[in-house]
Parts: sequence; C-alpha cells; structure tokens
Amino acid sequence: MSELSTLALALVLALTSDLVTLDPEPAHIVGTGGAIGAMLRYAVYRQLSSDRFPWPTLLVNVVGSFVFALATFAGASESVFQLVGIGICGAFTTFSSFSVETVQLYERGDKHLAVANAVVNLALSLAGIGLAWVVVAVV
Repeated sequence: MSELSTLALALVLALTSDLVTLDPEPAHIVGTGGAIGAMLRYAVYRQLSSDRFPWPTLLVNVVGSFVFALATFAGASESVFQLVGIGICGAFTTFSSFSVETVQLYERGDKHLAVANAVVNLALSLAGIGLAWVVVAVV
C-alpha cells in the first residue's frame, strides 16, 4: 500500500470513527426517511421536469421547507424529527440542484430567469416556513 493510500485510509478512519459508535436506531430512522424522501423527489422530477425552468426543484424546496418547519414548530419528538425533518425532508429538498440549475440558467443566457429562480426559491421556501408557523399557531 502506498503512503498516499495509507494516509487516505487513516483519514477516512479518523473521520468516520464517530459513525461507528452511533446508535443504530436513529441511523435506521434517518435512513428510512431518506429513502422515502428520495423516492418522493424522484417522483416529482419525473412528473414536472421542464427544459425551460426547474419547477421540480422549486416545488420540493418549498414543500420540504413547509413540512420541516411544521414538524419543528409542532414540537415533533426526536424520532419523528429524525424521520421527517432529517430523513424525508433532507432527501426530498435540494440546495445543490437549486444552485447548479440557477447557474445553468445564467450560463445559457437566461440571466433574468436565473435571478428569478434564486429569488422565488428563497421567497417561497420562507413563505412555506411562515405558513407552517401560522398553521401551528392556529391549531
């Protein structure tokens, strides 16, 4: 094994040593939620994909923000928060796709659409959080 390989292996082991000691129950809860969220996101992308505007990303970010906030403001238990907030919403929402799609819009010459995408994603996601806060306050 080369020095570089040994160093890389040592780094990986050092960084993941805490993962080995994790309680398996939360990992299963988060993993199950992640699988559910990923499949839901995939379904949204299959139904709404468009070459003109990244509608699926906008929808998953707004809905995910609302659901995550709803669980948070409603005082969900730790296991529900792990399943819904970290697992489902974590896999359902996407900052990376949003970022890449915004840059792609800009690069193809749709500068106004790129700015609109950034503004609308942020504004509607925050509005979803605000709506969740109102729903919890009213109920």
